[in-house]
Amino acid sequence: MQLGAFSVSLTVKDLAASIAFYEKLGFTFKGGDQSQGWLVLKNGPVVIGLFQGMFERNMLTFNPGWDQNAQTLESFTDVREIQKALDAAGVPIETRTDPEGTGPGYIILADPDGNPIMFDQHV
Repeated sequence: MQLGAFSVSLTVKDLAASIAFYEKLGFTFKGGDQSQGWLVLKNGPVVIGLFQGMFERNMLTFNPGWDQNAQTLESFTDVREIQKALDAAGVPIETRTDPEGTGPGYIILADPDGNPIMFDQHV
């Protein structure tokens, strides 16, 4: 199962303050919309998302279909295939995608300690 690009999605209280902090660590703007309360920053291969008012907790994020530069992969495991494999393995999924759909979709589950993991497919 190919999970795609990996990033950590951080819930922040003050987006501008968080951007300033992470820029001091060498992160640069990759994408997003500050007026909507979110940005993606990158430092080498490391990607973080900063989200103000969108999520309750920090989470691990995988993007099926993308590499670490948000470029579409030639072949990848579709989020619906990941959902089907997780179902077969008995992994509970909290937010499901339409198994008959195509293209973008996402699922959210939690690890045994309650840490959220999102598979967010944009292609």
